[in-house]
Formats: sequence, structure tokens, C-alpha cells
Amino acid sequence: MSDDSSSSSRPSIQRLVGVYNADGTLRGELAYWVGARLGRAHCALCDITHGSVRERPDWIACRSALPVPFATYHRNDQPEGVRALLGDGIPAVVAETDGGLVRLLGPEQLDACAASPEHLVQALNQAAEEHGLGWS
Repeated sequence: MSDDSSSSSRPSIQRLVGVYNADGTLRGELAYWVGARLGRAHCALCDITHGSVRERPDWIACRSALPVPFATYHRNDQPEGVRALLGDGIPAVVAETDGGLVRLLGPEQLDACAASPEHLVQALNQAAEEHGLGWS
């Protein structure tokens, strides 16, 4: 007989929230786009999810394969609870769990993904395991 008590007591990830290091206004998007091309602005999450103009097809495929929804926000429109957790530590990915919010990945971990959606998924799985989180 197997003991499933440890898996049932693990907090479960309900949704992932990514926060870009850019503002979501037209002016903010344009400033980031120009700044990124001039080497003055950087957002590792943007590099993973977007090409020069739109979402990358490989990101869309990886996001679709995740066991939970992955919502993205800009620094100026992120949910207040996420803002309180992250402060200035963006870009980042947060897990919304049945036990509250958990920061999974910060700027350094996102940079380590080297703009790869597949590496992001691996990093998310590793971070979830390290935090003792399960997938719903």
C-alpha cells in the first residue's frame, strides 16, 4: 500500500504569474523596444516569451503544455499581492498556490534560461520541487 499523505499535503500551484520588467502602456512598450535594441533595457522574461514584436511560437507551445495557466503582467499592471511579494525584483515568475503566493524565479534564474521557453519550463519544474509545490 502506498502512502499518498505527503503529496496530498503539498501546496498545489493553481496559476503562474510572470511579471515583465517593462510598462504595459504604449509609451512603455515603445521605450522598452527601443531600449532593448540599443542595449539600455533588458527583461529576460520578455526574451523568453516574445520575439521583436509578438509572442514566440515556441513559447506559445510551451505555455500550452503547462499543467496550469500562465498569466503575464507588466510592472505597472501586476496584481497588488504579486507587487507586494516581488518589490523591485522583476522580472519574475510567481506561483499562485492554494497556500498563497510563492516566488519561483527571479531575474537571475530567468537570465539563466538563455531566452529558451524550454529552459523556463525546466526551471519552473525545478523551482516548484525545491519549494515543495505540486501541480494542480
